[in-house]
Amino acid sequence: MYHMVHGGDQVPKRAATDLDGLTASCLAAFVRSGTLDVSLDELARDVGISKRMLVHYFGGREAIEERAVLLLENRLRAQFAPENFPPRITLQKVVNALWDRTTAPESKGVLLLVMDVTRRAWNGSPRAQAFYQEQQRLWVELLMRYLPAKNAVEDVLQSFQGAVLAYLITGNPEPGRRMLNRLCAALESRQKLHKKKKRLHSRG
Repeated sequence: MYHMVHGGDQVPKRAATDLDGLTASCLAAFVRSGTLDVSLDELARDVGISKRMLVHYFGGREAIEERAVLLLENRLRAQFAPENFPPRITLQKVVNALWDRTTAPESKGVLLLVMDVTRRAWNGSPRAQAFYQEQQRLWVELLMRYLPAKNAVEDVLQSFQGAVLAYLITGNPEPGRRMLNRLCAALESRQKLHKKKKRLHSRG
């Protein structure tokens, strides 16, 4: 699809010969670094292509970051697909599953990269803000399937994000897990009580 125009630069098979494959390689490099703040020289070396060819394929650093963030966004969106969770699973089990994925050792690079993009959102980057808002929307949409109360879902989301920050500092996922389990148990208990009251009211 994209042809090499400089005969002296060879694109190895592992780096891929199309833009999608090269984008995936760049994203993998960003994940390994845990940040988008990687120089073009370092990125080219990690991907296995010359810096000149990297710029040739994408047109510049901004385009590399844009395509990598879009791919990251699409991959994260797939994790929130409803079919990934049984229909009658409890909120606590969903949150535990998400916590396990988030704190798994192999997920650390992705987690750090997401935090790096979020930091850019705080600093005013429109693209990073759009990424952050989409991630928030996906979380709320998923959790609302198991806890149909938006305020409560926002409590869970804020607590989860706070627990992630503590995990990144301490490296210990268990305090966060215990806190989230307590919160989910309390919210589920409150939801059951609310449903019971509604049934009694409808009978009366």
